[in-house]
Amino acid sequence: MYSGYNKKIIYVFSAVLMVALMAPCGVIADDWHQFHGPNRDRISNETGWRTNWSDDDPKVLWKKSIGIGFSSMSIVGDRVFTMGNTNNQETVWCFDVKTGEKVWSHTYDCELFPKNHEGGPGGTPTIDNESVYTVSKEGYMYCLDVKTGKVKWEKDLKKEFDAKMPTWRFALSPLLEGDRLVLDVGLAVVLNKKTGDLIWKSANYGSAYSSPIAFDFNGKRCFAIVPAFGLVVLDASSGKEIGKFKWETRYDVNAATPLVMGNKFFLSSGYKKGGSMVEMSADGEIKELWHNPLMRNHMNATIFWKDYLYGFDEGKLKCINAKTGADVWEQRGLGKGSLMLADGKLIILSEKGELVVAEANGAAFKPLCRKQVLSGRCWTVPVLANGNIYCRNAAGDFICLDVSKK
Repeated sequence: MYSGYNKKIIYVFSAVLMVALMAPCGVIADDWHQFHGPNRDRISNETGWRTNWSDDDPKVLWKKSIGIGFSSMSIVGDRVFTMGNTNNQETVWCFDVKTGEKVWSHTYDCELFPKNHEGGPGGTPTIDNESVYTVSKEGYMYCLDVKTGKVKWEKDLKKEFDAKMPTWRFALSPLLEGDRLVLDVGLAVVLNKKTGDLIWKSANYGSAYSSPIAFDFNGKRCFAIVPAFGLVVLDASSGKEIGKFKWETRYDVNAATPLVMGNKFFLSSGYKKGGSMVEMSADGEIKELWHNPLMRNHMNATIFWKDYLYGFDEGKLKCINAKTGADVWEQRGLGKGSLMLADGKLIILSEKGELVVAEANGAAFKPLCRKQVLSGRCWTVPVLANGNIYCRNAAGDFICLDVSKK
């Protein structure tokens, strides 16, 4: 006879084995349920995906037209979610990841607002097992049923929280933190995810375009935001200000989500601002450790991996030393691209739609494979999830590529 303890072990092992058998062959993967992934660091735990494209190009499983915009993709289970704008109407889309067939969509009036670029939404849907959370370009927040797309609750963030719409309008993606949603609309706003009720709000530091991130510091859960003022660190439970660091940019374009490494933060902005590593002490004082004037993340944030920072300095991909800020290497020809990381490899989408996989290598740029997958302007971060890479351009061409090992 098995003891209760042994039975429990057998049950857990069986459950883990079943999950493994259901996954694509050779792939270990996580869902990508929000902007920049589970930890908002643009790093995936996925392994076992294919980079030998010279032998067999990745197949385009499906292609959709989703409307103009720069919204990235969130993937949970067999569903992928994104946003776009057509004829001054914004749409939240839900597609089947295998077929690309529409599961549901939710559309509402929203101006395209093509100021210095094509326009359309810049935020990305955030997903849990019951709901989809989005913020429109004009600052309307929607909580939608994940299965049907029906509206559960909605808010006008400008009116309710006296949030000023920034020059290029809102581009934020809600942060899911347990049973709460965290927003940066110039002030940090924390809502009950089921009801939309306010839990707390911070002082107003001026609207920009970044999205919040959660982390642990001195035994406390904290949120970091980068509004127009600069870096602000807040106590997650109360909203009390722990520390702040002034980081002003021309036109208030703080767009890149802050990169958190323990008690250190990497901040970067375009318009000749550059990048800085800052450190917060136990009493909340934040000091600059170094500044690199030529690591200017105009829109897309930098990745930290094994002592190095990888990101786009305006139109160049660069690697810099995280400890000193010294330049290590740069690669031209990719424009103002975007990137994520998985299994020690950079997944890069160039501004002109070339998909490149390269080693995350602190010595040199070492591409493994590359393929032209889209045309037009591409500023949106590509996403690898469950053996597929999802890419889009500003015009709304949205593709799913199979990179799983057969």
